[in-house]
Amino acid sequence: MAPKAAALVLVLLAISGSRADVNPDDVASVIWKYFTELGSNAKDTVGQLQQTEISKQLNTLLKSNLQSVSAYAEDLQERLVPFATELQARLVQDSQRLKEQIQRELQELQAKLAPYADEVHQQIGTNIRQLQAKMSPYAEELRSRVDRSAGELQRALEPYATELQERLKDNAESIQASLSPYADRLQQQIDGGVESLKEQLSPMADELKAQVEQSVAELRRGLSPYAQEVQDGLNRQLESLTLQMERATEELRTRLASSSEELRAQLSPLARELREAASGDTESLRQRLAPLAQQLEQRVGQTLEAFRQQAAPFGDTFGKQLVQRLEEMRGKLDSGAAGVEDHLELLEKEVREKVAAFLST
Repeated sequence: MAPKAAALVLVLLAISGSRADVNPDDVASVIWKYFTELGSNAKDTVGQLQQTEISKQLNTLLKSNLQSVSAYAEDLQERLVPFATELQARLVQDSQRLKEQIQRELQELQAKLAPYADEVHQQIGTNIRQLQAKMSPYAEELRSRVDRSAGELQRALEPYATELQERLKDNAESIQASLSPYADRLQQQIDGGVESLKEQLSPMADELKAQVEQSVAELRRGLSPYAQEVQDGLNRQLESLTLQMERATEELRTRLASSSEELRAQLSPLARELREAASGDTESLRQRLAPLAQQLEQRVGQTLEAFRQQAAPFGDTFGKQLVQRLEEMRGKLDSGAAGVEDHLELLEKEVREKVAAFLST
């Protein structure tokens, strides 16, 4: 291959790799945030938009993900701002249209289901009980994984407290020389333990998402016979229900990851304090280390117990959220009144689909 051709291939590969780093959901989140902040105000022009927060956020997002190909980032930025402006203007119109459409469909659905009100209530009630029965084992499994993972990390860190106590018996110079490597090993153990914990907890969100999808599918089959003439309205409500439940699942995933990172942030100062102790004068080294050696095991235990108390109930909270969503849907079918969340969730889904399609081109 000629040198010029090889160079061109490398450039194209670099651009392709950089493009893959642009997450459509991240871009869509910026645009959606902009829309919700503006509300129904569609007066901003492209020129005005350049001075708004969305332009800054898009620029930061693209530049941070496309540092290796700044020209591509700039080109995409120039294309995205007008796209966001046009999309925002369309959203204002689509929002009202979608709101009216959902309200109309729900009223038609409620009228068609009225003769079967008892059967519909019974069907949703059955679905709620089935969902609760499915969620209960998952909540217990999540609690069990939290306890098991925290226990494994605690046992892995216990020898470090004993080792630090033993090191205090050495001479000061030896302690100081070995303290920094010891702190590094402690930090590595903390990092490895937190990553292992995340690996054990993360699949729970996927498993729960699969159960949610199955539950909605069962509800669809149960309600379809009563809504044969208004399937579009039923599908819209079930789509909104699915989005709400998927959002709850993603919130659970985020909370588990955030709690794990909080645990890392609370344990890491232990290693940092040891490094700081090693950097001081040799004479007062034992005086600085003695309290740390005595408190290390206790602080690890307290931190992990706080993590258990925080993360263990996440499964129960998640199950209650799903049941609440089903109860809200039953209330909407009874009253024929749609909530603001219905059309906003569907509108946001549309935004994410449009942004993904735009970036794919």
